[in-house]
Amino acid sequence: MSITAKRVVYFCAVSLMTAGATGAAAQNLKKLQDFKTTGTALQLQTVPQTGPQADALRNILKRIKLPDGFKIDLYAIVPDARHMAVGNNVGTVFVGTRKTAVWAVTDRDRDRVADEVKRFAPSIDFKVPNGMCFSKDGFLYIVEHNRLLVFPAAEFFYEGPDVAVGIVKEPLIPKDEESFNHGARVCDIGPDNKLYVAQGQPYNVFAPEKMEKYDRTGIGGIVRMDRDGKNWEVYTRGIRNSVGMAFNPANGELWFTDNQVDGMGDDIPPGELNRVTGPGQNFGFPWYGGGKVRTAEYKDSEPPADAVFPEVEMDAHAADLGMMFYTGKMFPKKYRGGIFSAQHGSWNRTTPIGARIMFTSLNEDGSAAATEVFASGWLNEETGEYLGRPVDVIQFLDGSMLVSDDLTGAIYRIWHDG
Repeated sequence: MSITAKRVVYFCAVSLMTAGATGAAAQNLKKLQDFKTTGTALQLQTVPQTGPQADALRNILKRIKLPDGFKIDLYAIVPDARHMAVGNNVGTVFVGTRKTAVWAVTDRDRDRVADEVKRFAPSIDFKVPNGMCFSKDGFLYIVEHNRLLVFPAAEFFYEGPDVAVGIVKEPLIPKDEESFNHGARVCDIGPDNKLYVAQGQPYNVFAPEKMEKYDRTGIGGIVRMDRDGKNWEVYTRGIRNSVGMAFNPANGELWFTDNQVDGMGDDIPPGELNRVTGPGQNFGFPWYGGGKVRTAEYKDSEPPADAVFPEVEMDAHAADLGMMFYTGKMFPKKYRGGIFSAQHGSWNRTTPIGARIMFTSLNEDGSAAATEVFASGWLNEETGEYLGRPVDVIQFLDGSMLVSDDLTGAIYRIWHDG
């Protein structure tokens, strides 16, 4: 039996022991786990990559401001594009959404513009498959609102409609806590080879009676587990809604973005870029709505004495989402080892802000040094209109950067031409 086959059998065995999905969806997953066809049409849904939409998107990109030497172009049209993961070998980009589709994006001729965008695993009943992460040995993990799936050898199986799949964990949170708000999850694999999943809580500020349950189940925190779903534990608490995290390859520390409390005014509280230096830390929510700004709901309640405050306070309501550490060689030395992060843009601010890519450099001790705007122009400041809303940033195989945009349904590529 090949190594790939052994991996698939192992993870399928794990998933069969996991309770959760029922009915037709469960039967379909069982077929895939047994390497049986589901009867799904072999002709997969594809997205046209040329025509008026592509031309219009490239016209918008003429407005984008970048540092000298950098360029941007349309990489792919991908409906509802959210978080991304890049395959290790072929370089297929797997793209999640907040709906029901997952997309596979392929640049077959290696001209750094996608040739094909098609549905990935169309026979699976996805529900908010927002988060993607790839292991170094080729496993794709997709975290939905309340389920974590694994796709062994995803770059091998993605060409057809039926794929090898396993259920790592279901449910992630109690069923009675499922919500349409703050349900987009993200995942990453740490230097300890464990899976980390951010679990946003569903409220603007949750009521005190929810505290014990949320602390116990990891809602409003980050949980970690073995890659087969075992040894689950709550890693951090005190997080409102994180939709972006990454590990610093220099020292293994986890960083994450967090979205602050709404309705406190245009300029408070700040958005957050946070640094985790060890397990068990509390990042202050719901006592703090962002930074050190106290919430009205918990102003008379004593906050944790050891609450950890953000490394970087971002502009209020800019909606900081996906982030990455840059490890490539294409960009100038200034950017190597630093953090790129996406700001989706405000929705409840008198004067809109955000819709841009930020860059944060680090000090030798791993702390944040300075933060600046790297790419901007998706917000028309004269009219307040968004021409794009960046969600995620990832490094491509050649050291360039891909940016997803769920407003236009696109992925852009930024490279340095020096």
